[in-house]
Amino acid sequence: MTELTYPRTTQVAYDAVAGLYAELFRTALEGAPLDRAMLAVFAELVRAADVGPVADLGCGPGHVTAHLHSLGLTAFGVDLSSEMIALARGAYPDLRFDEGSMTALGLTDGALGGILAWYSVIHTPAEQLPAMFAEFHRMLAPGGHLLLGFFAGDELLPQAFDHKVTLAYRWSPDRLAELLNQAGFVVDARLVREPAGTERFQQGRLLARKPGES
Repeated sequence: MTELTYPRTTQVAYDAVAGLYAELFRTALEGAPLDRAMLAVFAELVRAADVGPVADLGCGPGHVTAHLHSLGLTAFGVDLSSEMIALARGAYPDLRFDEGSMTALGLTDGALGGILAWYSVIHTPAEQLPAMFAEFHRMLAPGGHLLLGFFAGDELLPQAFDHKVTLAYRWSPDRLAELLNQAGFVVDARLVREPAGTERFQQGRLLARKPGES
């Protein structure tokens, strides 16, 4: 996928499988205590900072957005896929879900207290990630927090693989942390867990923050 085509390719691919995806992942967090723990820590830090709402970028059918809401956060979801957004709105009518690009939300600087990118950067070509992380940094208020979920790999360069929906990449947690640092973030925690169930790869999480104003 090229710089110009990957968003459209990703959108079309997820539109095509939205119903099946929603059914498969509707209860995914119930069997993932380490994932719930990372989300709980993220929620606690965002609540404590109290500098704005949380955007769940690449929210899919909305189940993780709803989980964040259950943890006491003011959260809304954004996704490229109109089919995913329709499912999210139907399942969680009391929450806000917007169709759109996570790098073109039209938000003012510092509008968000938190960003969750839960497996939503996995389809992004390597050359596009620095600009994406810079935009995340711009949208976050000082003291805001970012949580990434991704497929982990050991190689310095991203490793492409045949994701069940569309082309995706595995990333070294160290390399992603380096890119976040370059974008102005401070990485506070990282977790790599072993595959569970039908998962093929290790799963990575990075928790980062935009430093507060001095």
